[in-house]
Amino acid sequence: MKLKLRVFDIILEMAGWLLLLAGWFIPLWEYNRLPQRIPVHFNWSGQADSMGEKWMIWIIPSIATILFSGLTLLNRYPQIFNYPVRITEQNAYRQYTLATRLIRYLKTIVVFIFEFISLQVIKSAEGKSAGIPRWFLPVVLILVFIPLIYDVIRSLSNHGK
Repeated sequence: MKLKLRVFDIILEMAGWLLLLAGWFIPLWEYNRLPQRIPVHFNWSGQADSMGEKWMIWIIPSIATILFSGLTLLNRYPQIFNYPVRITEQNAYRQYTLATRLIRYLKTIVVFIFEFISLQVIKSAEGKSAGIPRWFLPVVLILVFIPLIYDVIRSLSNHGK
């Protein structure tokens, strides 16, 4: 089944790719200015509690790229997803559209999260930040779970039709 992308889908896709590119470009731009030791782990308060070699900055965009690529590949096969309703000929198009849009949104948010962490590592390493802000984890949870819950509710509305 060929799903038609709407403007919002295209914007999400483009935003994800742009964020992914920026996720590689920013560390590349900043790499020579980084000290030899950078923060590589932060505690619950957002304070750096472990340091590592500066090459480790590349782990962040690498993981983001792997996740983004995996979700992009997965999104090509909505028929293998788990759905809260039984998929029928009548509801398949709507359910697949909702599910692929959610995956597209989530992969963009994942890349955004990793990019933010990368920026905070760089800022912390350069002494321009004390770590990751305390509001970060609650905002991440909201950005991930509210759309997920909303999508499940939409998927269940009208019995999945």
